[in-house]
Amino acid sequence: MALFGALFLALLAGAQAELPGCKIRITSKALELVKQEGLRFLEQELETITIPDVRGREGHFYYNISEVKVMELQLTSSELHFQPEQELMLQINNGSLGLRFRRQLLYWFLKVYEFLSTFITSGMRFLLNQQICPVLYHAGTVLLNSLLDTVPVRSAVDELVGIDYSLVKDPVASASSLDMEFRGAFFPLAEGNWSLHNRAVEPQLPEEERMVYVAFSEFFFDSAMESYFQAGALKLSLVGAKVPHDLDMLLRATYFGNIILLSPAVINSPLKLELRVTAPPRCTIKPSGTTISVTASVTIALVPPDQPEVKLSSMTMDARLSAKMALQGKVLRTQLDLRRFRIYSNQSALESLALIPLQTPLKTMLQIGVMPMLNERTWRGVQIPLPEGIDFVREVVTNHAGFLTIGADLHFAKGLREVIEKNRPSNTGDPLAPSAPPPSMAAV
Repeated sequence: MALFGALFLALLAGAQAELPGCKIRITSKALELVKQEGLRFLEQELETITIPDVRGREGHFYYNISEVKVMELQLTSSELHFQPEQELMLQINNGSLGLRFRRQLLYWFLKVYEFLSTFITSGMRFLLNQQICPVLYHAGTVLLNSLLDTVPVRSAVDELVGIDYSLVKDPVASASSLDMEFRGAFFPLAEGNWSLHNRAVEPQLPEEERMVYVAFSEFFFDSAMESYFQAGALKLSLVGAKVPHDLDMLLRATYFGNIILLSPAVINSPLKLELRVTAPPRCTIKPSGTTISVTASVTIALVPPDQPEVKLSSMTMDARLSAKMALQGKVLRTQLDLRRFRIYSNQSALESLALIPLQTPLKTMLQIGVMPMLNERTWRGVQIPLPEGIDFVREVVTNHAGFLTIGADLHFAKGLREVIEKNRPSNTGDPLAPSAPPPSMAAV
């Protein structure tokens, strides 16, 4: 009985677990680039620290050390690596500092150089511990976190739709990579709590040759198309001069029998062609390519001025689009191409035969008038969850059964300091602010 209970709980937990629509893997090949940029930022932070003057008396020895300034910092021995259960580990060994300062010394006994040297060295080491440790803590926990705050988690894509990159589970680190799983779901901005159940194949990331890998399941793209469908964006209406002239003449000739029976005031009215997607389009990803299936209604009518429109015909359109994905910078872009197209009547097979002459001109109209508008929007793309200033370069897209992966290298388009200064929290001017540890703890 206990065995059945445990099995039931395991199945229940599996059923409740949310599948990711997007995964990102950062491999150890990216760490050297990240380490160099991070150390450069730490060096720049440490070179700006202010060390207070030191003055006092020790027996017959009087001293005054002032105008201390860090002139040079070298972090020659460092290592950044993934560590299971701790995600990321940075180790710095044998760092060195070059200092410039003004000293005033007064003492009564000769032959005390060794004592003075030890005293000054110990004092400066103590001062540096008091200043450097809080700066390092501040840079790691506050300033670098301000960089992570630039990663889009839940943001608007345009005026209609947003994207949710919430983590569905904690990142998982291995000795060679860090894997992150994101919800990767679009949603209509007018319905913030709207969600689509993920029934797609879970994307996989089996490779580690490039610096970073991103995987998208069919759910990622399906949620985008369903969100635009829910927002009422997947429709198009052409009236009068907006209808191509040749197509206008062909439609009037096709439905001449219907038009001739109308009143003279209606016969020469502007023609209206309306396309409306009737169900959310669906994405299919195969090793051979990515396709999008669309079903829409096509309505043809006359629109007399100041009168109700006169419907001439209604038909169904099935279209299949090919989709090519590209990752540029940190924006995922899509290029669509109309591959298959057919129209048919819901009324009778005979009427469907009569629509055959309309197939070619309607397809041409879609290719010339509709596809450029779609591609203008899809090519704007959507941002991938990556911090500001870091871009993908040399990307390669690979299709699999139910998902696609993009392998790429990383490039710092902006310096780390430039991005952090732009997004620096307003209360971080003092490294010894409440977010930093007390000086005594930092020194330890």
